[in-house]
Amino acid sequence: MRITRISEARGYEAPEHYDMACLRLQGKEASEAGSMWMGMSHLLPGGHTSLKASAQEKIYLVLAGEVTMSNGTETAVLGVMDSCFIAAGESRALRNETNLPATILLVMQVTN
Repeated sequence: MRITRISEARGYEAPEHYDMACLRLQGKEASEAGSMWMGMSHLLPGGHTSLKASAQEKIYLVLAGEVTMSNGTETAVLGVMDSCFIAAGESRALRNETNLPATILLVMQVTN
């Protein structure tokens, strides 16, 4: 069993993430999880990512606030406890369009 206390979670830089603070909770350097990793990101008002696809599946869960998700064709506003699955190869962009911070949980496949 591997526990990561939020007080001990380490930040990481994610390319093309703007006005966001990202923490690794499990996987990669945070634990021995080999097939997936989990992170939590805080988005400031106006915080966002670029519209970009990756080879990995992703699952997002909104923990606080509201996050606008887009795949370039569809756009939806997710509230607290709403989740979104992004398929491998599907583009995604996140944006906090409110005046309050938002927090999301991300679970993603590990790449070799």
